Amino acid sequence: MKVLERYFAAMRACDWPALAETLAEDVHRTGPFLDEVRGRDAYVEFLAGVIPKLPNYALDVARIRPIAGGGAIVELSETIDRKGGRHRTPEALLFEFDAAGRIARVDVYIKRPPA
Repeated sequence: MKVLERYFAAMRACDWPALAETLAEDVHRTGPFLDEVRGRDAYVEFLAGVIPKLPNYALDVARIRPIAGGGAIVELSETIDRKGGRHRTPEALLFEFDAAGRIARVDVYIKRPPA
């Protein structure tokens, strides 16, 4: 799970070369709206284009749980300033890894309170 610690540390620091080192070349990300990003360069470019634009971005990892088969589930929250206040989005991410231990797949699920 050290690769996930490096991945999240790089994301917080906007250290895109370090983040790229955690990813498989053919990484596949599926977002909460079924949006897809394929490939290391495209994924790094996607994150580099989004995260720095988020006002006062914070990423807090609550729990990393290894799962059978070598994957992991991560519970986290992303927080930004929006509409005069802080807005927190709790999420669950499913990770899969390649044979070298790099991140090969990321599936993002947003947790929403009842309406």
